[in-house]
Amino acid sequence: MTYEPPTALPRALLGDSEVQRALTEHDFGTIFRIARERAGISYSKIAAECDIKPDRVGTLARGQGRITTFEKIAQIADALRIPGGMVGLATRSWEADDATAVTSRTENGPHVHRRTLLQAATSTGLAATLPALHRPDAPRRITHAHIDRLRERTARLRRLDEVLGGGDTYRVYLGEVMHTKGLLRQASFTDDTRRRLTALLAEQAQQAGWAAFDGGRMHEATTLYEESRAFAEDAQDSDLYGNSLAFLAYRTLPDDRRTAVTVAQGSCATITTRTPATVRALLYERHAWACAVDGQASRAEAALTAAREALDTAQDDEPQPDWSAWVDHTELDIMTGRCWTELRRPLRAVPFLTKGLGQYSDDHARDKALYLSWLADAYLNAGEVEQAAETTGRSLQLATGVASSRPRQRLAPLLERLRPHADVSVVRELLGQVAG
Repeated sequence: MTYEPPTALPRALLGDSEVQRALTEHDFGTIFRIARERAGISYSKIAAECDIKPDRVGTLARGQGRITTFEKIAQIADALRIPGGMVGLATRSWEADDATAVTSRTENGPHVHRRTLLQAATSTGLAATLPALHRPDAPRRITHAHIDRLRERTARLRRLDEVLGGGDTYRVYLGEVMHTKGLLRQASFTDDTRRRLTALLAEQAQQAGWAAFDGGRMHEATTLYEESRAFAEDAQDSDLYGNSLAFLAYRTLPDDRRTAVTVAQGSCATITTRTPATVRALLYERHAWACAVDGQASRAEAALTAAREALDTAQDDEPQPDWSAWVDHTELDIMTGRCWTELRRPLRAVPFLTKGLGQYSDDHARDKALYLSWLADAYLNAGEVEQAAETTGRSLQLATGVASSRPRQRLAPLLERLRPHADVSVVRELLGQVAG
């Protein structure tokens, strides 16, 4: 029989909407409070099983402080018998023998779609790529080999972004940033290993910043991008430095288009003959996006052409950093369609978006929902109201349950633009579904 800790939450409690909401937000203080009030589990037992100081448990339960480290979240999940899927973790080792896990995967609730996506991705190999729950123990003196293992872990954690939104991944990525900062403060190393570890920190800060941006944490995103730029500069890594500028441009764009274009142009200025093809393509396409949003059609088209040339001329044996390896011709087709949509050129936008979306599985729900919103926008610009409404409906369906603020931000104005066409049956049905 599988060991059942004295702090295991009752099965019925895991189905409670308040508990599910707290777990989604990693608000473990609320979970501790509910465990004591509604299940009679004392703070002292929670402290013992979770390896947290008793006064710290009480402080968290009063809403003061947060649990942010990946290891501690996993430890709490095991101690309280919270299925991994409910807190953004892989399936826990004890779940196979625990009926609670089955219940959590089959219950009806607001987060079922997100967990279903994670399970679908797991069946295609995501589980095999996830890192171990515990980081490799750091030697007293940091070595190149240890940094390589940490970089591999960072790359594996990045795969979470393929199926989960920033609301789910932010604290995981932030935990990696804090761990690496701790190593730089406390460990010993040579000048070269310090530089390599600082470059890894720049990469991790960019990933955490992206998750913050995706989850609607704009202040945190800006701070992390600024930190990443400083770390990349300290590490003398021009590729990561350029990418930090591209991220800052993306973040600045909604508030100050001209500044964003200038910053994005600065990111492209970091490109040299040694810059990997996918990095070049990534910086050029983000420059194109900034120009498109600012209405600069010719500059956007020139940047898109440069991005395509970078991918077309890539050498098969050229090493690409993991953080840019996802940039390919499909991604560039999507970005091209997005740019032409922003420039209100739907006849040019629709073919690129349709071609790119044809390569996207529904498992990548957040990204596909976003890209469908641009396709719907293009259709509406072209006067194709029925197709715009149908595409908006598909986007809304995919966006349900995804912990990202961006699909909602994209779809709200689309629905408003469709309202004047409520006499069209497909629009009327869509608006009725949203209202219901």
